[in-house]
Amino acid sequence: MKRIYIVIWCLITPLISSALDKPAQLRVENKTGRVAVEAANPQFGWILNTKKNGYQQAAWQIQVALSEADCRNGKGSTWDSQKVRGDQQNFIRYKGKALQTAVRYFWRVRVWSSAGEASEWSEPATFFTGVLEGSKWDAAKWIGFEELAPSLKVVPGIHLDGDHLGEKGVKRAVIPLFQKSFEAKGKVKQAFLYVSGLGHHETSLNGEKVGDDFLAPGWTNYDQRTLYNAYDVTSQLRSGKNEISAIVGTGFRYINRERYRKMVRAEAFPMIRLILVIRYQDGTTQEINTDQTWKTAPSQITFSSIYGGEDYDATLPINGWKDVVLVSGPVGKMSVQTDYPLQVMETFDSKEKKKLDKNKFLYDFGQNASGIIRLKVKGKKGDHIKITPAEILDDHGLPYQNASGSPYHFNYTLKGGETEIWEPKFTYYGFRYAMVEIISESDWATNTDLTLQLLHTRNSSPTVGSFESSNPLLNQINELINWGIKSNMASVATDCPHREKLGWLEQTHLIGSSLKYNYDIYNLYNKIIDDMIEGQLPNGLVPDIVPEYVPFEGGFRDSPEWGSASIIIPWYLYQWYGDHSVLRKAYPMMKAYLSYLGTKADQNILSHGLGDWFDLGPKDPGVSQLTPIALTATATYYYDADLLAKIANAIGEKEDEANFRQLASEIKTAFNRKFLDAEKGVYATGSQTSYAMPLYMGLVEEKHKRLVADNLIDSIMASDKALTAGDVGYRYLLRALEEKGASQLIYEMNNRDDVPGYGFQIKNGATALTESWPALKFVSNNHMMLGHLMEWLYSGLAGIKQQENDFGFKKIEIEPEMVDGLDWVKASYESINGKVNVHWSKTKKMHSLTVSIPANTVANIVLPISNVKQIKENGRSISANKHMKYAGMKGDKVILEVGSGDYSFTF
Repeated sequence: MKRIYIVIWCLITPLISSALDKPAQLRVENKTGRVAVEAANPQFGWILNTKKNGYQQAAWQIQVALSEADCRNGKGSTWDSQKVRGDQQNFIRYKGKALQTAVRYFWRVRVWSSAGEASEWSEPATFFTGVLEGSKWDAAKWIGFEELAPSLKVVPGIHLDGDHLGEKGVKRAVIPLFQKSFEAKGKVKQAFLYVSGLGHHETSLNGEKVGDDFLAPGWTNYDQRTLYNAYDVTSQLRSGKNEISAIVGTGFRYINRERYRKMVRAEAFPMIRLILVIRYQDGTTQEINTDQTWKTAPSQITFSSIYGGEDYDATLPINGWKDVVLVSGPVGKMSVQTDYPLQVMETFDSKEKKKLDKNKFLYDFGQNASGIIRLKVKGKKGDHIKITPAEILDDHGLPYQNASGSPYHFNYTLKGGETEIWEPKFTYYGFRYAMVEIISESDWATNTDLTLQLLHTRNSSPTVGSFESSNPLLNQINELINWGIKSNMASVATDCPHREKLGWLEQTHLIGSSLKYNYDIYNLYNKIIDDMIEGQLPNGLVPDIVPEYVPFEGGFRDSPEWGSASIIIPWYLYQWYGDHSVLRKAYPMMKAYLSYLGTKADQNILSHGLGDWFDLGPKDPGVSQLTPIALTATATYYYDADLLAKIANAIGEKEDEANFRQLASEIKTAFNRKFLDAEKGVYATGSQTSYAMPLYMGLVEEKHKRLVADNLIDSIMASDKALTAGDVGYRYLLRALEEKGASQLIYEMNNRDDVPGYGFQIKNGATALTESWPALKFVSNNHMMLGHLMEWLYSGLAGIKQQENDFGFKKIEIEPEMVDGLDWVKASYESINGKVNVHWSKTKKMHSLTVSIPANTVANIVLPISNVKQIKENGRSISANKHMKYAGMKGDKVILEVGSGDYSFTF
């Protein structure tokens, strides 16, 4: 009997432990891949993969160790949490032994279900530590080729030409090389490199580039915070002689008065600071720091500007090495870069090559994108190639840079002989076309041994969403917006990848939900919050752009719809990902900004700013034309106060909560007194934005809601369903219409190309979202600020959203809008807890919907049918599935409450 019992137990145990696949996609600081942490107590998270319906995590256990073997064996732990009850799977703080600088750690996790079933241990994941003791940087000096004289500094920057600055900003900065040789004195166990090259660096070890970053590190307000990059270079180090080298460009730290510049700015010439920590097998440690023993020389980059382009002369010898100069670096805190780095993400070959002249050719890459060129060429020494990129062409078929920053170009002088390959290192542009001009004694007209590629560069945040439908135009619109987004995801959320490259704030919250559905922006948006905290002025103002490298004037520095990102973004980030600590970090900034707005208000009405920027009116686009500036400013002021009351509640600031609720009530009363004609249900001018913002933000009293919403729809119908709302208003227009159940109208407004809008842009040749609804040539043709429809593609058509008062996608809602004109929609969203899939299709006789809900979450599925008895799930009645129950009605729609798993409905 005993033997039988043992056999049975051996058979049952694997079944119990394998009821759940092992936890996967382990994250540290909500990041996968190369993770370097500086926090004393980093945060852990994971995804639960299981096909089991209704799975709920009831407990978890994390183990952290110094080696993979110890991690797998559960030995040598620096932290063993033991079994902790709870369903938390994200933002779990490390509570083990103190972490040490420059050490790699390994960790694993297992979980238990609500039924007591244990998963297998996950595969070990890894992270390594940055420089945990700030004093450690004292030994690493800032070094440069030369130091910028204090008398030549231009900080803050001066907008545009700066021709009144005398000698300031005239000189080209030397783009220097730095080099240090050293001996590795034993068998290397681990080696970590920490480097901050400002503006941007490319560092190599033994002739091999370290990492695959572009424009590293990210850009900040350097006197508040200076980022450094952390790399594991164990595999690149060798016993004996080694050489570390770096080339450093100017970035936003030095922009001289040459070629195009959005600003003239002279903070400093290129400099670098570096620590290399080598740990040997025998337990000893060696450190290499930047100091006066390093050597420097001019590189072959003869000109580099983030705004103007880059020149490279391969004929120049690398000589003239000299001792480095110890320079004064920025005073901001050294912080490891936690955001995903910029990288080359896609490569485009030319779709067409056109001969313009004897030695002049035009390349068309078929896609307007942020990036640089890769030149492959063979020619004679001294041959010169000038490359002029452009997003559109003029009436003569030549590059048109008037709206994107002119002149901008790349220049390459050949070394001669073998085939040469060149890519710019410290600049980028937005372009689809590139004109190549060849200056040579050779006859290039017959000997065109030259190829050109477009290298698309952007923030490498992982893709988390996908959308497609039966409507080709809708799919094109999704791609159009996506290219506007991809081209403007950098170290900040830029508005265009050429003319500006600045972090304009309004789009971060207005298009933030669209970004969230497509990319993991937790780290990027955390960085933007830090930028806002550091950019806030003493009086509380958060400027329209951060980092504020150049102060603008009027609404371009102080517009409530822009600065309110300081309140809205922390709240949205908390909603999307569930990280409570974001609210506490940003709370002082949020309070100070709301207080600042109060100093600008007249009887709770704000009247300053840009308003509904680039709305579609009778004049050229710019400041709001159709909607009073005071309406959008005051509506945003109310939204800020209302959100801050919720935030104060979430972090336990009860007295503040009461004060903010009172302020919100007072603003609401003043707003309706000023803008609402209660009898007619008309707000202000009756523009789309005038109706939409009060509806979405909760400013409309319950007794007026139906009339105001009906008036909004009537106004759209009266204009033949054409859109007019701008940068600010269009997002709220879509939100208000979706909430009213008017997705059919949204579809009809956008499924067209005969009036300015997305389809119109595509019809007129756009491949990335443009700055203006009619795709005007004299403004940018690669912007993301009007891309609000993408949010509706996911939340409306696919119906993927959160239940009210959910934080971190734990309580999901699936409410697809099966509009007339579409036969099917398929979408997915990799939430912080796992992937949500939705696929619906319909015919005249039958509708079907398949849904996947991630483990450890629940969902309400809202189906467009009023009779629950007509719904089948996998051919069975709803009551046959114990993980599903009828939960009531939403209007004339059935609500089904389900646990995790895969479901297939027909009705």
